[in-house]
Amino acid sequence: MQVLVAGGTGFIGTHLCTELAERGHEVTALSRNPATEDAAELPDEVDLSTGDVSAYDSIVDAVAGHDAIVNLVALSPLYQPPDGTDHETVHLGGTENLVRAAEENGVDRFLQISALGADPDGPTAYIRTKGRAESIVREAALSWTIVRPAVVFGDGGEFLTFAKQLTTPYLTGLPGGGKTRFQPIWVGDFAPLLADALEDDSHVGRTYELGGPQVVTLADATELVYEAEDRPVTILPIPMALTKLGLAAADSLPFVPFGADQARSLEFDNTVAENDVQAFGVEPTDLLTLGAYLGVRPGTPHEESRPLA
Repeated sequence: MQVLVAGGTGFIGTHLCTELAERGHEVTALSRNPATEDAAELPDEVDLSTGDVSAYDSIVDAVAGHDAIVNLVALSPLYQPPDGTDHETVHLGGTENLVRAAEENGVDRFLQISALGADPDGPTAYIRTKGRAESIVREAALSWTIVRPAVVFGDGGEFLTFAKQLTTPYLTGLPGGGKTRFQPIWVGDFAPLLADALEDDSHVGRTYELGGPQVVTLADATELVYEAEDRPVTILPIPMALTKLGLAAADSLPFVPFGADQARSLEFDNTVAENDVQAFGVEPTDLLTLGAYLGVRPGTPHEESRPLA
């Protein structure tokens, strides 16, 4: 299969391109800037193509000649968008352009990487535009599959970096005491599931929610990060109302990576209702835990962090 991976030089994209190439597919990584450190980690057999999904004319030639497209292009839900872009342009406009290019060039398979909680009426711009982008894909004349992952972690990922940027060792505050719940999945487990979703026609027309083997709170993740560095941390709760007020005021400050949307995102959990990894012949308990990845412990003592059935 000839596969174009939009966002193929990013954190998840490099792992997926490598996985697909190892399975014998002809893979092209599409990126606005292919000359990145992550792109250097791609296997030699993965081709690179320059294009911006928000600009149709820059991607249409790259799409031509492929059997399948994977849309991994996304802005972070954990940080404010970089200057000059926004969630609607990237998530909605980018998806519209990729779908249009696929339809006009006879591409059949389309794998859309969405987000847990994607909803056109959701509480954040990230969630709303992800939800609207899903509608574009479902209405397309394509054999589509939609995957909604929990937060993905691993070398080069931003989840653990986010936890450290939000806190300090020894004594730190966290919005709401860090009670927001996440179900992080390791990129080394996630990429093969995406490849399976693309290869197996039984996944066409399906939407899957994929999470890791455990639910951890933001406080749990923070403790694990500093435990891995052999530094203790005591967490003090910051009222959510105060957090929202402070981050709303920081929205216009270019040196502050968090804003009002990020505060709102900490008011709802990033967990699956049912873990669809089993649709790919995988049990949640087969997956790597955050603690095991960090080399400290398989889980945390909190009730909500025990392995899921």
